[in-house]
Amino acid sequence: MLAFDLENNLIDLRSARIFSPETRVWEELDAIPSELAPVSETDAVTRLQQDGLCRIPIGILGGRKASEEQLADALELGTLIAQMGLTLICGGRQGVMEAACKGAAEAGGICVGLLPDETPGKANPYVTIPLATGIGVARNAILTRAALCLVAIGGGYGTISEIAFGLQFKKKVIGLSGAPNIPGILPCRSPKEAGVQIARVILNLPQ
Repeated sequence: MLAFDLENNLIDLRSARIFSPETRVWEELDAIPSELAPVSETDAVTRLQQDGLCRIPIGILGGRKASEEQLADALELGTLIAQMGLTLICGGRQGVMEAACKGAAEAGGICVGLLPDETPGKANPYVTIPLATGIGVARNAILTRAALCLVAIGGGYGTISEIAFGLQFKKKVIGLSGAPNIPGILPCRSPKEAGVQIARVILNLPQ
């Protein structure tokens, strides 16, 4: 269980530790303060983000062709990411990427689109910052390296390559809504559950 003390420090009540936002490291406490305000993992991230805890973006992976369920999950997850005060990074094109960007943008979030194209005009209309790399699918490696963690929603060969890069770079990769079944992926049943796992990565908590 997590809680904030009166000085806005995040405390882990189970292990009597205090969280350092600058280093994302938990340090031992001599004693747990008496007056605390319990919070969920996602609420803790939202509160810490107000002080600029972590601006490293969360990566969304998925294809330009997607089912209605996958698009709905991408939209909801993009919304949750923005509501936590996090930045979203994706390939910047259509399908899952556009749905996630739409959810984040409509919730007031920032969306970085790492485009394979040479022109930013190829970005979907919800991308806040289009980065036209001009390097084609090689941008998959940059995207996965840049993200703190990754969520794969459905997807085909391109998504599989991004997952492989993510796992090679020792990034936590979360699977949602028919993501490829690859060893090392953490499967989630809903965008809300995926949001909790993203929060646990940011807070450096066990998955």
